Amino acid sequence: MKQLGRLKPFLRWIILGGTLFFLGSVLQQHWQKVVSIRLDGAGWACLTIALGITLLAHICAGGVWSRLLQNFHQPVNGIWLVQAYLQTTIAKYLPGNVWHYYGRVTAATKAGATVETATVSVLLEPLLMAAAALLVTLLCSQSIVARYGAPAMLLQWACLSAVLASVHPRIINLLVRLLGRLKQTATKTVAETPFRLDKYPLLPLIGEIGFLLLRGVGFLLTFLALSPVLPNQLPLLMSAFSLAWLLGLVVPGAPGGIGVFEATAIALLGQTFSPGLILSVVALYRLISILAEAIGAALAWFDTQRLA
Repeated sequence: MKQLGRLKPFLRWIILGGTLFFLGSVLQQHWQKVVSIRLDGAGWACLTIALGITLLAHICAGGVWSRLLQNFHQPVNGIWLVQAYLQTTIAKYLPGNVWHYYGRVTAATKAGATVETATVSVLLEPLLMAAAALLVTLLCSQSIVARYGAPAMLLQWACLSAVLASVHPRIINLLVRLLGRLKQTATKTVAETPFRLDKYPLLPLIGEIGFLLLRGVGFLLTFLALSPVLPNQLPLLMSAFSLAWLLGLVVPGAPGGIGVFEATAIALLGQTFSPGLILSVVALYRLISILAEAIGAALAWFDTQRLA
C-alpha cells in the first residue's frame, strides 16, 4: 500500500502527460480545421444559452448538496450552502484537485453541520454524480455498444451497481460512525451520536441526473454552435459526453478533469465527426464551463456581501 501511495503522484503525471500528448497530436493534425471554424449569430446565441444552462447546472448541484445535508437532519441554511458550493467549485482547478471539497466541508461546519457529516456529504456527492453519469450513458449508449460490443455495457452496469450500493444508507451510516470514532479518538472526548441517513438518497440522485442532463444540453448547444446535428446523433453525443465527463471526474490527472474529458470525447466521437470539429467543441465547452463556474462564484460572493 505504501508503494502504491508513492506511485500515485507519478501516475497522475503519466495520465496528464498522455492526455496532453494525445490532444497535441490531434491538434497538430487538424489545426487548420480548428482555425477555419467561424461563428455566426446563431452560433453565438447557442453558446450564450449553453453558458446560462451550465450555470444553472451548477446551481442545481449546489441544491443537491444542500439536500444531502438536510437528509442527515443537519440544521443548515440551504440557500447559504448553495452560495458556498458555487464559491468553492472554482477551486477544483487548483493543484491537488481537493480544495473545493475542503472548502465545502469548512462551509458546512460553519453552517452548523458536524465535521463527520459534512465530510460524508462531500464524499457522497461525487458518488451520486458518477451514478447519474452511468445511468445517462446506459440509457443513450446504443451507438457506443454497437461500436465497442456488449462487454462495454456489462462493465457499465457492474460499475453502476457498485456505485448505487456504495450510497446505501447502511454503508453511509457505517462511514458516519467510523468518522465519529476517529474524531473521538483524535480529540479524546465523548463523541456525539452521529446523524443517520434514514432512507436511500433517491431525490439527490434524481437531482444529480438533472445536473448531468443540463451539462449535456450545454454540450449539445456548444456542438450546435459549430455544426448541425441530426436527431439520430443526439443519443451518441449525450452518451459520449456523460462517459467523458465521468472519466474526467474519476481519473486522476489535471485539476478539474482538464485533458481527460477532452481526450475521451475525441476518442468516442472522432469516428463519427471530424476530429477537428470535436476538438473545437471540447475546447469551447471547457471555456464555457470555466466561465460558468467563475460567474457562479462571483454572483454568490456578491450576494453574500450584499446580505452581510
